[in-house]
Amino acid sequence: MTNNLTNQQKKDWAKLLFMQEGMTFQDIAQKVDVSRITVGRWAEKESWEMLRAAVTSTREEQIRHLYMQIAQINKAISESDTKYATPAQADTINKLSAAIAKMEGDFGIADIIGVSKKFLTWLRARNPEKAIDISSEFDEFIKTQLK
Repeated sequence: MTNNLTNQQKKDWAKLLFMQEGMTFQDIAQKVDVSRITVGRWAEKESWEMLRAAVTSTREEQIRHLYMQIAQINKAISESDTKYATPAQADTINKLSAAIAKMEGDFGIADIIGVSKKFLTWLRARNPEKAIDISSEFDEFIKTQLK
């Protein structure tokens, strides 16, 4: 099957496997039917590591990872003989919870713009005139946030 693919198609498939599946270069190479060195060259030339980091570093993703870490610690605690957190586990849970609270409370200009766009798109379908009015208000609000 991979013999029918062009090099560009193999590269695109390899990139997809790296970005979405988190596969190693060796596993990708076997699946796509190229050498591990070829996959490494593609990844280096197109900065796959940076792209994957950018995709997974959204605030929502970071918060999700923090919640997952807390869940893993809680699972380890429930599976322990004592069923109580060690001081180190309790401290880690406290720090992770504080980080989540801070991240959930922080809204940057990108967040404001993103929500504004989604809301205006939704409103435009229901009430185009009101969307126009509110759009100018959002613009003013965003300008004040930039100061």
